Amino acid sequence: MNYNLYLSALLMAATCCSLMLAYLSYKRRNLPIAVSYGLGMFVSSFYTFGYAFEIVSGNLDHIRFWLRIEYIGILLGPVFFFLMVLQYTGREAWVRKRNVILLLIVPLFTFIAHITNEWHHLYYKSMMIDNSAGFPLFSFEKGPLYQVHVLFSYTLFFIGVFFLIQMFRRAIPRMKKQIALMIIGSWGPFGFSLVYLSGVLHSPIDISPFGFIISGVFYMWGIFQFNMLRLAPLAWQKVFESMQDAVIVFDLDHVLTSFNRSARGVIEGLHPKNIGQPASLVLADYPLLLEKLIEQPSFASKVQLSGGQSNKFYNVHFSLVTHRGGKPIGRMLLISDVTEAIRAEDKLRDNARQLTELNTFKDRMFSVVAHDIRDPIAVLVNLMDLLEEEIQDFGGDSEEIVQEMRQQIQNTFALVEGLLEWFRSQGGGQVFHPVERNLTHSVEASIRLLRLRSENKQIQIISNISSRISVYADKDMLDLILRNLLSNSIKFTNSGGQITLHAERVDQHIVISVSDTGKGISDEQARSLLQDEYPMSATGTAGERGIGFGLNLCREFVRLNGGEIWFDSKLSQGSNFYFSVPVPPEPSTAQPLFSMKAGIGA
Repeated sequence: MNYNLYLSALLMAATCCSLMLAYLSYKRRNLPIAVSYGLGMFVSSFYTFGYAFEIVSGNLDHIRFWLRIEYIGILLGPVFFFLMVLQYTGREAWVRKRNVILLLIVPLFTFIAHITNEWHHLYYKSMMIDNSAGFPLFSFEKGPLYQVHVLFSYTLFFIGVFFLIQMFRRAIPRMKKQIALMIIGSWGPFGFSLVYLSGVLHSPIDISPFGFIISGVFYMWGIFQFNMLRLAPLAWQKVFESMQDAVIVFDLDHVLTSFNRSARGVIEGLHPKNIGQPASLVLADYPLLLEKLIEQPSFASKVQLSGGQSNKFYNVHFSLVTHRGGKPIGRMLLISDVTEAIRAEDKLRDNARQLTELNTFKDRMFSVVAHDIRDPIAVLVNLMDLLEEEIQDFGGDSEEIVQEMRQQIQNTFALVEGLLEWFRSQGGGQVFHPVERNLTHSVEASIRLLRLRSENKQIQIISNISSRISVYADKDMLDLILRNLLSNSIKFTNSGGQITLHAERVDQHIVISVSDTGKGISDEQARSLLQDEYPMSATGTAGERGIGFGLNLCREFVRLNGGEIWFDSKLSQGSNFYFSVPVPPEPSTAQPLFSMKAGIGA
């Protein structure tokens, strides 16, 4: 049995090795370097696979066929090797579509020249069979285009090796092994090919494909032992150096092995010359850190370190650095500056305390002022009742004036009551007690209260609400909503105008509308009317002025009752305000509302 069969089997093993590396790269395809490396291993399998069949072929035609298979790997291998080195050494910005296309021009031209060589003989000047080894081997005389191919391939190879050696010299100690394996693995096929082309061995067998066996061994070692394809060394080093947090690494004997740039800004006096020194010297000015490093395997806490002109706060975290399999190989100290966060937190606490104090003071002051206003007005109401009785008993011509004064005092008293109700709703003291109520009763009560104002402006108020309609709402809140909406309609309706009230059921709510023929609302006012927390009060058609919280109060009370409030309006044509309140529940389900839908602006 000729030994070419053994060589063919060995090449098939190299093919399997290349395909295995391509598969491992495919599993890590989210990393660009794994893609270029995997493609390089995949195309190299064409070289070893084709040569395995070439050396067992019996004639020149068969050899030519397998040569074409081999040249897929021979031509593309150096290109993908070069792309991998660019990504591995941190030059991934060079790997652009345009540059890749330029690199592929020479291999494509060479492949075309190779398969069309019989027409021009520029790649091989002559092709023949050599039987000196005891079995047919391909022998050829190099043409000019072959020389171009060799020059192009080795130019890429030597530039790539130069980049790897350059990176090896700058790398931190624990990354040098990974880079060394990459360099040795790269020399496998290229080194064997260089020996074959130089003619040193005087062998008719091309030993270049056998270099992939050595290459595969070293690459697999790097992948499984050092996770070579997970993160390129230079990229890892860039990530390490660019971290905002300080990272300091010690071995198990508490000797400093590495640190990043941020660590020098936290630990005073830290310098590259400190690498190899014990922690007792490196952390001499930081006894707390030194104590935790020596005594506790893991530690996490906020500490205050003295450094520079002011004290700063840091999150300090000690953790074990483990090897594959969980074996501890060192300790890592991670230090994060949280000074600004702690100061902001303290400031927020101070602000919250001040706001609480101011809010408490505001509540007390508002309560005192509101009740101080309410009490004398209540006395005025009682005095007006007595005065009216006296006038009726003794007769007089001032009855109309007294009636108007009485009405105005009652309106003012109702306003103060509304102010107190609003204050309770904002301060959390509002008692919400929904009941079933006939809507007509609330509407009529509000119309009676505002009768004098509407008559003074000759405004007609018409209610088209059926006496059979009932709602489920808080009585006082419902009255205040109706009173405020009617009061606003009177305020902004010209003399001789009309206000109309309607109500209809929509699903589980009663929608009440208050429509007027007033001056309407501009687009600018409409955008903010029910959205602003404290809208500005506008002047009415007869110069009336308000205090500006009426609609805000309506919005809050509608929301509390589980409804919504909205409006539409046109300038000079009037406004329509709508609000909804729930219908009375069935007798078996009547209960207080604890969850309610928020209205517009809530």
